[in-house]
Amino acid sequence: MSSAPMNIASAIQSASIKRHPSPHHDLNPSTAASSKQPVEPASPTSVSSDANSIPESALKPTPRRANLPPLPDMRFEQSYLASLQGAESYWTIAWITGRDHVILPLVQGMLWTLVLSGWRYWNRGAQFQGASLGGKVRRWWWNVNDWEIPEETQGKLSDKVGEFYTAQLGGHD
Repeated sequence: MSSAPMNIASAIQSASIKRHPSPHHDLNPSTAASSKQPVEPASPTSVSSDANSIPESALKPTPRRANLPPLPDMRFEQSYLASLQGAESYWTIAWITGRDHVILPLVQGMLWTLVLSGWRYWNRGAQFQGASLGGKVRRWWWNVNDWEIPEETQGKLSDKVGEFYTAQLGGHD
């Protein structure tokens, strides 16, 4: 009763799952950065006079200098398999799995939320003319850009609304 596309998708998915991964073999699979092949510039002596040929400088570009080291492998699976390497029982595996997939993300999310909530509470009173860090940074940035700092108007929003109301009606009640 199942359809052919579902059978094909199921076969592809089940074929790509490693049932028994080896921590020694699957810990850090090789990447493109694992083996480096140096590029050698071509000699400029072989110049073709054919108009339809591709210039050799396009085929063999000048090698670039490596400014940064290769990116580290930050995939979660690698650290998880490294944690499972020392597991001796199913309870240890269950603890490591629960810790890595439930407890640590929960703790990280709670700490990040507390940091953001604390920053929001601490920075709540920061106004343009305020004495808090946000006001100081804002005034510094406006001074760096030579922007005119607006004058602080005294009064409440209700006063401004009243002024707007009387201006719209032309002073009539």
